[in-house]
Amino acid sequence: MSYLDNILFAILLSLGFGYFYFNIKKIIRNINLGIDTKRNDNPKERWANMARIALGQSKMVKRPIAGILHIIVYVGFVIINIELLEIIIDGLFGTHRIFAFFGGLYDVLIASFEILAILVLIAVLVFWIRRNGIQLLRFRSPELNGAPKKDANYILYFEVVLMTLFLLMNASDLHLQNVPGGFSHFIKAGSFPISQFLEPLFNGMSNELVMLLSELFWWMHIIGILLFMNYLYYSKHLHILLAFPNTYFANLNPEGQFDNLASVTNEVKLMMDPNADPFAIAPETAVIPSKFGASDVQDLNWVQLLNAYTCTECGRCTSSCPANQTGKKLSPRKIMMDTRDRLEEVGKNIDSNDGVFVPDNKSLLNDYITTEELWACTSCNACVEECPVSISPLSIIMDMRRYLVMEQSAAPTSLNAMMTNIENNGAPWQYSQQDRLNWKND
Repeated sequence: MSYLDNILFAILLSLGFGYFYFNIKKIIRNINLGIDTKRNDNPKERWANMARIALGQSKMVKRPIAGILHIIVYVGFVIINIELLEIIIDGLFGTHRIFAFFGGLYDVLIASFEILAILVLIAVLVFWIRRNGIQLLRFRSPELNGAPKKDANYILYFEVVLMTLFLLMNASDLHLQNVPGGFSHFIKAGSFPISQFLEPLFNGMSNELVMLLSELFWWMHIIGILLFMNYLYYSKHLHILLAFPNTYFANLNPEGQFDNLASVTNEVKLMMDPNADPFAIAPETAVIPSKFGASDVQDLNWVQLLNAYTCTECGRCTSSCPANQTGKKLSPRKIMMDTRDRLEEVGKNIDSNDGVFVPDNKSLLNDYITTEELWACTSCNACVEECPVSISPLSIIMDMRRYLVMEQSAAPTSLNAMMTNIENNGAPWQYSQQDRLNWKND
């Protein structure tokens, strides 16, 4: 590789990582549009959650077929990209297989990379068949039509191209290593259990042509990696990166335990305190929310917005949702996708208006998520339990319900009747407190 190639590689690398950094900054900015919430308690438990769920993939294997295949792709992605470090050093300094001095360890690494590469190709093929061939039910939901379905397939095609280029790069390298008397700087290094079967493809070609093809595969592989890395911003596959902070900052409360609004809790305490002055002016330190609940993404907390960006669109939440199974419009996956789409829209609005959000007469409620979807939820926590990366669609649903009830008095008739009964009778049923124990006389 000439000095010109080294300079070109350095420019390419800078552009790739620079654009990636630019987009990551936008994601962080958008997430920080959410309300602050404290998630720095119990660091030991949080690190354990992240290690078990994000790194260890513990929730993925609840569905063994998809779980095992995903682990193969995940491990392949992580391990094979260790090779990226060698590619970067070789590209910047014009070396070739700079880590070859590790000897036997290097052979083991290259061999493991190749075995993982072929396993990834097999797993991706099965994923493609499940999604496009047999079309599993959870991949046929309306929210996946159009761009989301294309995005899922684009990632699969990316994986196929990257793994194929990796194996062809090694096969051409192996061919040049085996040239009698040696060829150029192609030293004997590495073990190639898979690409040795591809090496005969280069028989009959001149050494110069094989070297040209080897360099072409190398360049296409690194360009493909940089393109894949920057495509993540536009893809559901951001979870490759965000699953780790998402599981760390996940809610540690028992499932089914909801947060109370501090302002409402204080009001209730005052009502129950016989010594409280109902006409007292609230202290300056009192936090009075500008809005109860959430109608748009800025009303959600930053962890909920992180959840939205982390959503893998796998559909495990929706396939386990009892409301969805009975034909209701609620899809927890759609809740997360809608939240992310609205957040992206708000972010673009800010980018277009010099860093300031200009009201656009739209909101997450009604323009993206309907009240019918929200009230279909049974709050059973099945979606939270099933999510492989600890996302909570339920928390968003409950905050938007809270807005409907406390800001718009727009609860369903049955719920309004129940709340009226509680207010008047101290119970959800429509009879007086004096009649409560009549059942014992039957």
